[in-house]
Amino acid sequence: MQSKETFNLPLKFWIVALIAFTNSVGYTLIIPILYPYAKAFGLNDFEASLLTTAYAASQFIATPILGRLSDCWGRKPLLVISLIGTVLANIVASLAPFAWLLFAARILDGLTGGNTSIAQAVISDITHPAQRTKAFGIFGATFRLGFVAGPTLSYLAQNLPTPPGVSSLGMGFLVSAAMASIAMVLCLCLLSETLPQRCEFQFTWRDFGLNKVAQSAVNPRLGRIFMATFLSGFTFIIFAFAFQPFFLNVLHQDAKTLALVFAIFGVLGFITQFFALDRLIQRFSLVNILTVTLAIRGIIFLLMPTFPDLLAFFFMIVIFGVINSFPLPLIDSILSLKSQQQEQGKVLGVNASYLSISKALGPATAGMLVSLGYQTPLWVAGVLTWFTAWFALGLRSREGPRFRRG
Repeated sequence: MQSKETFNLPLKFWIVALIAFTNSVGYTLIIPILYPYAKAFGLNDFEASLLTTAYAASQFIATPILGRLSDCWGRKPLLVISLIGTVLANIVASLAPFAWLLFAARILDGLTGGNTSIAQAVISDITHPAQRTKAFGIFGATFRLGFVAGPTLSYLAQNLPTPPGVSSLGMGFLVSAAMASIAMVLCLCLLSETLPQRCEFQFTWRDFGLNKVAQSAVNPRLGRIFMATFLSGFTFIIFAFAFQPFFLNVLHQDAKTLALVFAIFGVLGFITQFFALDRLIQRFSLVNILTVTLAIRGIIFLLMPTFPDLLAFFFMIVIFGVINSFPLPLIDSILSLKSQQQEQGKVLGVNASYLSISKALGPATAGMLVSLGYQTPLWVAGVLTWFTAWFALGLRSREGPRFRRG
């Protein structure tokens, strides 16, 4: 029964999921090489971290604009434009002779990096409310599967023959550009437009900046959901940045074992989202599932530095890999169900901006906390995640019957 319901999703959904997977592989190719590539340009640790900030800040500025444009001009053309930007940015990064050009490439990739929120708007267009949580869960699982394939391809790319002007690390950017090109071709050839009605786009300066985000935060219908996205993303990014030096320096492991941990994240996340999410939402409220999984995540963050043992770490990382796959698709589902069809792109774009802010602030926060000790940011992330779980519980009073299944 479960399998039949899953594969009753529209064909367009599976096309979008395939595009998301291909794009995810291209994105995660870069994660293992960005820091050493920055060091090869002579950047210090702080300057190298600014590459992530530049990307996230640019994405924060541009994603709501792309989302709103997709509400007016259509999903497909904006998705294609976004993918083209990724292709060009990664080609420039692979050939960059100077550090400033590498920064320019990351900014370009961020400015055109709203393809995930546009793809989510497509899913909202083509699914009815009863399917939506399941669809977002599968979409998130396919994206997460890219986190398994991406690091592996990144390693293989560094062993490929290099063309003139490209280093072995730069090959990772070229392969990433190739993956984005494949996603673009799939979009052009297989995906038809899903927006039922287009409108005229009128640009205003209100479409930019923190003022728009601040206004959306106090939106009585959606503001608390946006804040839940930020808090969930911020606490996770603190952990994601801080656990690497903790793993290498406190647990005394090497980079190969670290890659294995990332693979565990991806595999467990894919399996649980694909097979477990829909079963849970048939029995429990979306908000209850979100609150419980965040609370468990917070406990794991607190336990890791408290018991710095390798065996205990891997036991906790397995539990973390399972429950960590739930928060973002659940928040996306709640947000989608609370918004109207004609504002899906705009709303999901604003939500992606909150996630981009967390990606920009999280590494810097973790970097400052690491100076106090490798365990400190994990403890802080744990406490903040418990606060996030309490905050998410507040959504329950507003959820109503639309957020309940079964």
